[in-house]
Amino acid sequence: MVIGEASDSVKEKKMCRATPISAPFPFLIGLCLWAFLGLCWVSLDIEEPLDLHRVLHPSPCLSPQQDCPWYTVFHDRLKNIEENEGGLDTFSKSYKTFGVNQLVDGGLYCKEWAPGAEAVFLTGDFNGWNPFSHPYKKIDYGKWELFIPPGQDGLSPVPHGSKLKVVIRSKNGEILYRISPWAKYVARVGTNVNYDWIHWEPPLPYLRKHPQPKKPKSLRIYESHVGIASPEGKVASYKNFTYNILPKIKDLGYNCVQLMAIMEHAYYASFGYQITSFFAASSRYGTPDDLKELIDIAHSLGITVLLDVVHSHASNNSEDGLNKFDGTDSCFFHSGPRGTHSLWDSRLFDYSNWEVLRFLLSNLRWWIEEYGFDGFRFDGVTSMLYHNHGIGTGFSGDYHEYFGLHVDEDALVYLIMANHMIHLLHPESITIAEDVSGMPALCCPIAQGGGGFDYRLAMAIPDKWIQIIKELKDEDWNMGNIVHTLTNRRYEEKYIAYAESHDQALVGDKTLAFRLMDAEMYTNMSVLSPLTPVIDRGIQLHKMIRLITHALGGEGYLNFMGNEFGHPEWLDFPRIGNNESYHYARRQFHLADDHILRYRFLNAFDRDMNKLEERFGWLASPPAFVTENHESNKVIIFERANLIFIFNFHPSKSYTEYRVGAETPGKYKIALDSDAPEYGGHQRLDHNTDYFTEQYSHNFRSNSLLVYIPSRVAIVLQNMDIPN
Repeated sequence: MVIGEASDSVKEKKMCRATPISAPFPFLIGLCLWAFLGLCWVSLDIEEPLDLHRVLHPSPCLSPQQDCPWYTVFHDRLKNIEENEGGLDTFSKSYKTFGVNQLVDGGLYCKEWAPGAEAVFLTGDFNGWNPFSHPYKKIDYGKWELFIPPGQDGLSPVPHGSKLKVVIRSKNGEILYRISPWAKYVARVGTNVNYDWIHWEPPLPYLRKHPQPKKPKSLRIYESHVGIASPEGKVASYKNFTYNILPKIKDLGYNCVQLMAIMEHAYYASFGYQITSFFAASSRYGTPDDLKELIDIAHSLGITVLLDVVHSHASNNSEDGLNKFDGTDSCFFHSGPRGTHSLWDSRLFDYSNWEVLRFLLSNLRWWIEEYGFDGFRFDGVTSMLYHNHGIGTGFSGDYHEYFGLHVDEDALVYLIMANHMIHLLHPESITIAEDVSGMPALCCPIAQGGGGFDYRLAMAIPDKWIQIIKELKDEDWNMGNIVHTLTNRRYEEKYIAYAESHDQALVGDKTLAFRLMDAEMYTNMSVLSPLTPVIDRGIQLHKMIRLITHALGGEGYLNFMGNEFGHPEWLDFPRIGNNESYHYARRQFHLADDHILRYRFLNAFDRDMNKLEERFGWLASPPAFVTENHESNKVIIFERANLIFIFNFHPSKSYTEYRVGAETPGKYKIALDSDAPEYGGHQRLDHNTDYFTEQYSHNFRSNSLLVYIPSRVAIVLQNMDIPN
């Protein structure tokens, strides 16, 4: 979720736009960051593994980090966890003791944190809904515990599938029926408006069959929503995604799936960003075992699976959410105005609270160890990092914007702690920060004073493409500005580039395909009808925008499901404003499979673009060397991973014998050509042509070659003398 303007279809998401960073050039960023933080950059090997001893007992060469206030707080909290909780490993596995947990002997151990409660009880089907027959015992620090022995048959006193409630008697005498914050499964039963807590302890739980894939060197992410992953106007299932969508993702060449809206959320139209039950996989798509199977099958295909985790805020629901669990407004959240997000109408966690830290860290551990997720995309990081949540704030890149009293130190320390725990206990896991502010060092190692994320989203790129397409004529596109936006990233931090994500697909906004082709997508996408100028332009630019973003914009790439083939309609979830319609809450994958429709051209190009990256690994290679961004010619050329990328954005001019710089001499051939007929192009290039370099320096490269570059075409040249 980006901090941006509210969409009518996602009322509870309520975003506020902040201006994306326009940072200095990479070497200046590195210099300024080093000087400001006073860090000892002993090594810039950001893959270096961390160990607890090193973090708790920094070596002398890392001692300047002690001057960083958040590092000191992180160090102290980590030390306190070691001394008081038996270590981070034990602390972050608290889901094994909190909530309702089955014991080996068949009994149940129940534990809750409810500091504002006068008394706590457990009720449900198992005791005929007697609210007071099973009281918890109060223990230290606002915690309550209950042991229920096994039945006479030695079985659990609470059968699998039965309903439960925690009963809270508040200090003012009010009786409240609540779902445990640690509930592992909740569902709407019958016509109920609120969710019910259902005890999930199946006698034959799903057992994983396939190992976790190794962390990809090149991350190609297919951002997905299970519920809309069907052409039918309904909530699609985990099973549908497993057996119908995963094969498509594999065929398209993506090696990672990022699943949105998995953590249970009562309001479907929130897009999964108003969480009500943090430990429960959404029941609207199926059972927990169905989700485990989905992840297991993805692993069998070599696909890494990330969870879109929302720890930036929580739904303000109290009947079936976390809000006012113990009858107060301060349990889990800040009390008063600080505990409410003014635009999202949601609750904000108190990250300084010991039990909140336990809850959130255990939540991350739960999704990795119970379900097999391979990491997380952390949503709303900008909102977490600043007391103003980035509302109405512009970030220019000045370092005073990132370090000061306006930074929420506790939230930053939580993110550092989360990254430390994840990478310490599960080194193959991946973490991605959704931060529009450009917080320096957020994706640098913790041992160097950084935030510990593996990647951050390059959030300025999609905004730039929208601005260009919306405001400029083709002949006015600025090549230097495009290159600057695509290469403008912080020194030694990895970025996930994307031309558009789910945000641009929402009603109220437009996807790139829709901006380029609009209404003609409904009438002129058949190959049986003439190719109109609008459709031709849209198809050619759609491919070029994706390839240049993929190859130049970062160290990873992301695409939202359906956008790869130019999905013709927006995304709008059922809500009162559209009469609860599912018409736009679906993805029409059949359009890309129809050989009569031109969507298949875009789909084929996306697949081959990913397959080419898989062969050459440009995302895992050093940043590209841009040899040319020629304004009047509208040509951009760069080298990366022993490939030469050539883009001619001119709407009408083609160039014969165009001189292209090449550092490595040899024979070059076309590896990818957006003008090929299988991609809906005009077949103006001869793929049998060999391009030989000359010892003629050009644009700061030692050699050069002559190439024919048609208008609105992207070409990738491969050096045939270098094995790949």
